[in-house]
Amino acid sequence: METRNGDSPATAESWRFKGNPDLNRASDITIRGVLNVLQQNLHKNGPRPVIPMGHGDPSPFPSFRAAAAAEDAVCAAVRSAKLNGYSSTVGIPSARRAVAEYLSRDLRYKLSPEDVFMTSGCKQALEAIITVLAAHPNANILLPRPGFPAYEARARFCHLEFRHFDLLPENDWEVDLAAVEAIADENTVAMVIINEGNPCGNVFKYQHLKKIAETARKLGILVISDEVYRDLSFGNNPFVPMGVFGSIVPVVTLGSLSKSWIVPGWRLGWLVTNDPNGILKSHGIVASIEGFLNITSDPVTFLQGALPQILENTPNDFFDKIKSTLKECSNILYDRCKEIPCITCPSKPEGSMFGMVKLDLSLLDGIKDDIHFCTELAKEESVIVLPGIAVGLKNWLRVTFAVEPSSLDDGFKRIKAFCERRMRKE
Repeated sequence: METRNGDSPATAESWRFKGNPDLNRASDITIRGVLNVLQQNLHKNGPRPVIPMGHGDPSPFPSFRAAAAAEDAVCAAVRSAKLNGYSSTVGIPSARRAVAEYLSRDLRYKLSPEDVFMTSGCKQALEAIITVLAAHPNANILLPRPGFPAYEARARFCHLEFRHFDLLPENDWEVDLAAVEAIADENTVAMVIINEGNPCGNVFKYQHLKKIAETARKLGILVISDEVYRDLSFGNNPFVPMGVFGSIVPVVTLGSLSKSWIVPGWRLGWLVTNDPNGILKSHGIVASIEGFLNITSDPVTFLQGALPQILENTPNDFFDKIKSTLKECSNILYDRCKEIPCITCPSKPEGSMFGMVKLDLSLLDGIKDDIHFCTELAKEESVIVLPGIAVGLKNWLRVTFAVEPSSLDDGFKRIKAFCERRMRKE
């Protein structure tokens, strides 16, 4: 066979293009990648509905309906016909101003709209700051373990070295600050905290956050504070934004509407520089954030246009109801774990939508590890739970409790039945 010009067709070896292997590996270390594998192992012919206790999207459940004020604001923004054009790459001015005012309520200083950058969800905010910090070839960033694997995936893609510090389950998942100092070096540029905690459901106390700030200042690094679950604390510890300590250490706050307003599909987030001393600007971080946003897609304009009304008009009783339901579900998780010998929840979740549960494989017959446990559970009981290895802790489980309370209770009954069948006879 010949081509039109008489030459032989090109062999596979002669083509000059190929896929990016970093992207192929990225799907293996994301929560969605792991959950997709578990979905494929569901028992397809079972009569019982699937109970999704592995992902952080409670929006399908009646108890977690989005705020009517938010829905009304979006409809009004669409119908205004004023938001059909392109946005500024850093965000619509009214949206930036609204976020600055919203976050300033909890701070000792006032944020400016210029401190706020609108993003397509918190994920793009994460991607922006990780990409910005990957400027130097030897730089490294410190990440919590367990944590949110998107930070690792993005760092790996940007060829930014990452190192892990542990969260301590025996101390309500506080940061091991001695470990932070031990693994940092002259090339460390930042550390990440997630408050309220994903995957642990912890809420950091004021004094612990202050120690984190002081440690970061000592090391000369900035703090990236992922606060996508802010205002969902329902235990004894009130939520404290890391920006409170912006005068001690520069803080980059990441957030979004997704979780607190139960609208993860809206993909509207923000990146905020809490830096009253101007350190981030003088070191080129702010200019680099702007540069990143100049080459990426902007968040949807009508959602940005609706944001001031959403932040201003959502009534407190909406959040009170959500937190009350989350507290009920957290109690179910904690109490039901006590009834199952092979799993232990070291501390009751007090915020976010997740709890970490430790597996005791010595009590189970034929279960090799947490991935095997979750795969067999999906096959036999149609319950999806995330294996802990996906968030950095092997032979643990991350359990999402932001589901309908009755469904959560049913899910734990199925987990208990599964474990009883698998218990070692001796």
